[in-house]
Amino acid sequence: MVYFIINLVILSVLSISCSSFNVSKLKSFNRWSPAGATWYGPPSGAGSDGGACGYRNTVEQPPFSSFVSAGGPSLFKSGKGCGACYEVKCTTNAACSRNPVRVVITDECPECVKESTHFDLSGTAFGAMAVSGKANQLRAAGVLQIQYRRVPCRYRGNTMTFRVDSGANPFYLAVVIEYEPGDGDIVAVQLKQGNSRAWTNMQQSWGAVWKLNSGSGLIAPFSLKLTGDSGKTIVVNNAIPVGWKPGRTYRSGYKF
Repeated sequence: MVYFIINLVILSVLSISCSSFNVSKLKSFNRWSPAGATWYGPPSGAGSDGGACGYRNTVEQPPFSSFVSAGGPSLFKSGKGCGACYEVKCTTNAACSRNPVRVVITDECPECVKESTHFDLSGTAFGAMAVSGKANQLRAAGVLQIQYRRVPCRYRGNTMTFRVDSGANPFYLAVVIEYEPGDGDIVAVQLKQGNSRAWTNMQQSWGAVWKLNSGSGLIAPFSLKLTGDSGKTIVVNNAIPVGWKPGRTYRSGYKF
């Protein structure tokens, strides 16, 4: 009985709908494709401090842990590629381990257009593609031809988070969404206020920041419906509570 009640509570916090799930997108996760790769920032760093997705210093902390990348236009997708997870591996250099390394798109590389797909990896992620002891040798190559594939995002022990922008007010809400499981990236967000049954479309502000500029006062708590690239939706009820504050981060309360 206790187990049933716990699960009932969890389902009331978060529900997942797969009715519009794009199977062809899932199949493409398993396909290796060619891409170009460079690296930027400190050799053992996270590239930049947060970058164009708005994740700030969380890129250096678990679960990202500096295994991140800036994406060329085909990966960054004007910010809608933020949070997508990929595996990358190299085979063209003597220092390559040929083992896949998982990275998350957290930044933009607008000038990375030499190839149709390009990863500007953090120094940490680029070096991780090397055999043991040869990370510096691989980074010295500077530019590589690699293989990549899309993979589902999995954040064990972490909950999806919603960081309210410091400029939010009773009439304007902007939120950064991090650690979405599965697709990782978000192509649409809808918001439901208080006890209302109506969903209102939010607009992408920039990167992983989504906003709603209301003509009247917003009524908390706010539930959020997130749609990923595959079409799968995640509904997080009461994601942002009554009494919310600008600059605060709120967790979904559910671990994936």
